[in-house]
Amino acid sequence: MSVPTNLKYSKSHEWVKSESDGTVTIGITYHAQELLGDMVFIELPEVGRILKQKEECAVAESVKAAADVYSPLSGEVIAVNSPLVDEPGKINEDAYSAWLFKMKPSNATELDALLDAAAYTELVESEDH
Repeated sequence: MSVPTNLKYSKSHEWVKSESDGTVTIGITYHAQELLGDMVFIELPEVGRILKQKEECAVAESVKAAADVYSPLSGEVIAVNSPLVDEPGKINEDAYSAWLFKMKPSNATELDALLDAAAYTELVESEDH
């Protein structure tokens, strides 16, 4: 399992990449897409939506199941990856480049509290056993 070390992770299997301008990019992890299987539909949050940490904000649907995506941070959605709506399979091809949305976080301490790659790997391994 690939877990990039430059990202932070939530316990609900979202990844967060800090950008140089203070914004963050968010997607679902390789593990999440592996559990879901072939993606057939993605519903993204609306630009301008204010999210609270752990709020349901998107839906990822596969041939097996539909799963809610939770915002790993509080803040405002500033961009969404619209092409994913037409090509949700891109998430299966590369979960870490097929981002879902970008946001401007409103509470920097939430980012610090997310899991690093080692802690996330440990979480996934504990779920598998």
